[in-house]
Amino acid sequence: MRTSLTVAEALATVLEHARPISEHEEVPLTEALERVLAVDLASKVDHPDVDNTAVDGYAARAADTAGASREKPVRLRLVGESPAGRPFSGEVGPGEAVSIFTGAPLPAGADAVVAVEDTARDGEYVLLFTPATPKDIREKAQDLRRGEVYLRRGELLTPGRVGLAAAMGYDRLPVVRRPRVGILSTGDEVVEPGTPLPPGGVYNSNAYSLAALVRQAGGEPVLLGKAYDSVAALKQRLAGAGRLDLILTSGGVSMGEYDVVRHLLEAEGTIHFWKVLQRPGGPPIFAEYAGTPFFGLPGNPVSAMVVFFLYGRPLLFKMLGRSDPPYRRLRAIAEDFFKGAGKKTAFRRAVLSYDPTAPGCHRARTVGNQSSEVLRSMAVGNALVVVPPHTNVEAGQEVEVIPFGEVLG
Repeated sequence: MRTSLTVAEALATVLEHARPISEHEEVPLTEALERVLAVDLASKVDHPDVDNTAVDGYAARAADTAGASREKPVRLRLVGESPAGRPFSGEVGPGEAVSIFTGAPLPAGADAVVAVEDTARDGEYVLLFTPATPKDIREKAQDLRRGEVYLRRGELLTPGRVGLAAAMGYDRLPVVRRPRVGILSTGDEVVEPGTPLPPGGVYNSNAYSLAALVRQAGGEPVLLGKAYDSVAALKQRLAGAGRLDLILTSGGVSMGEYDVVRHLLEAEGTIHFWKVLQRPGGPPIFAEYAGTPFFGLPGNPVSAMVVFFLYGRPLLFKMLGRSDPPYRRLRAIAEDFFKGAGKKTAFRRAVLSYDPTAPGCHRARTVGNQSSEVLRSMAVGNALVVVPPHTNVEAGQEVEVIPFGEVLG
């Protein structure tokens, strides 16, 4: 059993044992947001499918409008109109124009458009105060070309990509099946929120924070409840979990008599590593149990969340085949002192803010108490400041930061 890995070694080991999900399913466009595309998609159509106008105005022959100005307007006879969805069916001849509206196809015979604000109506005629040009004509297939791939396997379906898929002609999209992630809490002292809290008890926050992190990373959380502090109780809970792609437990991974997760995995699992040189979250176990990847997370709430974010999130991204990175790494100026952790890499909770005057355009200030049981810090903070081994970070120094979500800049 490998133990006391560096952060980089632990992440490499996790990714090495990730099993990409091969199954995919089709979902309607309305359910595709934040799913992962399972195959490359080529456009079914040209867009636009004909040359059309980008402005309201008049379609004409450019040669007929040369030299038009306020002082010497060009006068053209109106022969029809072309709204979007009801194109003009005739042909524009010499000295003629068609009233045209944004998105409407350019009529046959016309090769230029003049915006309506550069014209004036005169009965059955229109006066042009500037020449008609092709600059406001959107050429056929300038956005999408039939048969070309614009959306690729592994891409997260954002609102823009869902809209693009619709424009390409798709009403349903093939997406990767969400990995089913079992979440099991351990400890006799753990009770469910909403029930009376006994002396020495603690509410089961880990299950719900981890479920939210799993869902945020694209997985399907399966809450398995709580296992009491015995190997038999733990096995019973896991046996009734059904098909899972990943098991997460919280608590029971250290060196004590009641650390039942470690005892079970030592006896019946295959442990890939135990302990990582980091703080918080030093004693996780990554293993395989009954053919399923298994992450035994620390019981302290902050430790459980930080370990999942740093390793579980990349694991799910690889399972899903996502092409984007699981998290970003930015540079920021530290506004406060961030204490190191000796030979370990420290991940200190911080509030990251955008500041265009700072190197890296960001600043990071501490959330205060960095103890691993202070869950409040994960609600206030939006990033982790990375403090390398054998160092401290002084106020004013540049530092690496990993944001939990989107940060301006």
